[in-house]
Amino acid sequence: MRRLGVGLLALVLLLMAGCSGTPYSSQNRIQKALERESEPVEQYRIGPSDTLRIVVWRNEDLSVQVPVRPDGRISVPLVGDVSASGETPEDLAGKIEQGLDPYIRQPEVSVIVTQMGSHEFSHRVRVTGAVRQPTSQPYREGMTIMDVVLGAGGLNEFANADSATLYRQLEDEVVAIPVDLDAILNDGDIRTNHRLIPGDIITIPERRF
Repeated sequence: MRRLGVGLLALVLLLMAGCSGTPYSSQNRIQKALERESEPVEQYRIGPSDTLRIVVWRNEDLSVQVPVRPDGRISVPLVGDVSASGETPEDLAGKIEQGLDPYIRQPEVSVIVTQMGSHEFSHRVRVTGAVRQPTSQPYREGMTIMDVVLGAGGLNEFANADSATLYRQLEDEVVAIPVDLDAILNDGDIRTNHRLIPGDIITIPERRF
C-alpha cells in the first residue's frame, strides 16, 4: 500500500506540473485529510533499506547482519531468502525459526534493527518548487507548513506565494489542499499554516509574468 501511495503521489505531481491551474480537492476531502493525525509507531515494521542483525542462539556461524533488499527480502544462512518487509522484528524472528527448524533443534532467533533506513525515508516531509532550497526534512511532532518552508530557506523571488499546495495521502487518494503562504508569512494569518504529518509534500508554483 505504501508503494502504491508513493507512486500515485508521484503521478499526481507529474500531472500537476503540466496543468495551467491547481485543481484542489473537494472541501469534504480536504477536511478529512486535515483531520488525519500522525500515527504513533506502536510496533516497528521492517522495510527496504533497513539493516538487521540476525542472532541465532548458540549458533554464532548463523548469526549475520543483513540489509533488507529493495524487494523487501533478506538472505539468511540455511534458510535462504525470507520476506522481511512489513514484518515486526518479533514476527520475522518467528519466520526464521521455522526455516531453521529442520536443521537446528529448537532454534531461538532474535532480530535487531540496527539501521532504520525505511523509517527515515517514510517519516519525512518535503517542499518543492519556488523555494530557495527544495528539501526533504525529517518529521518532527508539531511541525507546520511555515517551519518546513523556512527550513527550505524561504520563498524565492519568483514564488506565487498565495497558490501553494499541500499534498496529503488519505486512504488510496492524494488530497490537494490550498495553502496561502503570502498570508502566513506576510500578514500573520495562520489559518492555512496546517500541522504536518509524515509523507506530506508542499509545492509552491512560480508566478506567471
